Amino acid sequence: MNRGSATIEARVADDVPGLRLDRALADALPEVSRERLKALIAGGAVTDPQGKLASDPSGKAIPGAIYRVTFPPAAPSENAAQDIALNVVFEDEYLIVIDKQAGLVVHPAAGNADGTLVNALLHHCAGNLSGIGGVARPGIVHRIDKDTSGLMVAAKTDRAHEGLARQFHDHTIDRRYKAIVSGRPAPPAGTIDAPLARSPSNRKKIAIVPGGKRAVTHYSTIERLREGALVECRLETGRTHQVRVHMASLGHPLLGDPVYGRTKQGHKAVLETLGFRRQALHAARLGFIHPVRSTALSFDSEMPSDMQELFDTLYS
Repeated sequence: MNRGSATIEARVADDVPGLRLDRALADALPEVSRERLKALIAGGAVTDPQGKLASDPSGKAIPGAIYRVTFPPAAPSENAAQDIALNVVFEDEYLIVIDKQAGLVVHPAAGNADGTLVNALLHHCAGNLSGIGGVARPGIVHRIDKDTSGLMVAAKTDRAHEGLARQFHDHTIDRRYKAIVSGRPAPPAGTIDAPLARSPSNRKKIAIVPGGKRAVTHYSTIERLREGALVECRLETGRTHQVRVHMASLGHPLLGDPVYGRTKQGHKAVLETLGFRRQALHAARLGFIHPVRSTALSFDSEMPSDMQELFDTLYS
């Protein structure tokens, strides 16, 4: 629901003596983050049962009392809403899960001012964004490279954004990718624990760098292919280009990877024949705890047709 400039009532539970006001209101309004409520309280948007301003977030809430919270209109996003086709896997009033097509950039940036997933979500969710930090925008808590396909989740409310971000920070999200790599990993399954950071020699690339951010990938071979393999990569952490760099570090780069790949002549001919011009990487599974309803959600996505065609060609 888009709260707009509505004033709503929030009833504090009867059995919470001594609870901070921001915490009590966050419990009463599960779709709104505690940080957002703290800002509203400090900004004079909350009144107590007697109609007096309750301007101290750390003040004690009155058990059983009804407070009035006024939500100012969410500021419009700086990005334009654009009607771009999306494959929606799941959606409720708090979040949306989409199966992103390869070629779609997630967030506007230099060189991609529009035509992104954010622009598409602003159109798709028009009127249903309650405002992330007071701005009517989708909450992007993780990204997938432009030329990687697969599952992504975005928040539609402050509370969902906060809860999802915490799970990604705590590495409790189940994220599994399917990748077609050059060569056959030996051993066929294992763990890559190697820190990642910007390459000292090329700032446009990520590299294994001592002192970089901890990055852990668990891989297992699903199918042996002609001079290659289909592998599943389960992310314990989620760093930029993690699967691509980690698999390349084993000597098994992703087929079609223009940055980290070293394509064999036989594979190059196959890629050219099929017109396959991206890294062979697909976000195949996404699992997390719903940040508001506390239910476990898990989604699976089949490889898109271009990657399936590549697999079939190398399997035959």
